[in-house]
Amino acid sequence: MTTDRPGSTTIATIANEVGVSVATVSKVLNGRTDVAPETRARVEASLERHSYRRRVSRQATGSSGQIDLVFHEFDSEWAMEIIQGVEAVTAVSGHDLMLSQLGGRHHPPQQWVDALPNRRPLGVLFVVSSPTQAQQQQLQRQRIPFVVIDTDSATSASVPTVGSSNFNGGLQATRHLLELGHRRLAVISGHEDVLCSRERVAGFRFAHEEAGVAVDAELVRYGNFTVESGYRHGMDLLNRPERPTAIFAGADMQAVGVLRAARRLGLRIPDDLSLIGYDNLPMSAWTDPALTTINQPLRDMAGTAARILLDLARGVPITTTRIDLVTELIVRESTAPPTS
Repeated sequence: MTTDRPGSTTIATIANEVGVSVATVSKVLNGRTDVAPETRARVEASLERHSYRRRVSRQATGSSGQIDLVFHEFDSEWAMEIIQGVEAVTAVSGHDLMLSQLGGRHHPPQQWVDALPNRRPLGVLFVVSSPTQAQQQQLQRQRIPFVVIDTDSATSASVPTVGSSNFNGGLQATRHLLELGHRRLAVISGHEDVLCSRERVAGFRFAHEEAGVAVDAELVRYGNFTVESGYRHGMDLLNRPERPTAIFAGADMQAVGVLRAARRLGLRIPDDLSLIGYDNLPMSAWTDPALTTINQPLRDMAGTAARILLDLARGVPITTTRIDLVTELIVRESTAPPTS
């Protein structure tokens, strides 16, 4: 175990231990790509053993004044809510935003992380994505703060994360349908490997359990939070001999897809099918009928994460690393008691 005093380890110490030049260690620290992967791994391991943190002058820290906002993928109106929530904070603080997406991946590619020091962003906001543990250590050594919004998976206590109470949202939606008298309920959620998807389904299951109603496993579906996914699963569910009388869609966009499927099959909402969404996107109040949904405070989540990131960039200690904002049931026209 290393006994180095904080700040006692130098680049020369690392270079000597690994058997490379000081220039090579400097290249690794600065995210240069012209270092052999095996050599990079050895240098990274030594940096971690010594708990090395890059020494950055006060003037250089966050010199670009730019915040990177990284989505696992763009999702139309949902992504716009996040962007507007962050922008409301950065516009006041005078910082620029750089948007990027990971093409559906939930962890950034290593070359993307390696290139960050060249830009020296003020910090990074990850949306439904997060750096791997090794990447977290790399960012911490580079003194590039980061915050995760609506995490894709359980994060360690050291990772600042802002989300919402997805379990409670699933619970609220399902309780509403059960209290209306529905007993054959379906749920369509996002990818099963994404935390918010699993949590919403967990709330769906718990509401059934507390009401003493069995969950039909055939009516529990995972897909993605898109109109296409809602339509595809909606057509399948509503074509069943014993179709559900209510569907809880894990996103408003999915609910729009279910709405189209119902209309194509000649079903009326809410007379023949009750439908509830999730997110409370602005368009949910303008569907026909207006959509009952769970309000997930996306703009507040994004704004809270942005403020935490700015605090971290200024060296202000944060009091907690996990914030979950509350969800709220918004009852409109798409849910009603079953007619039979």
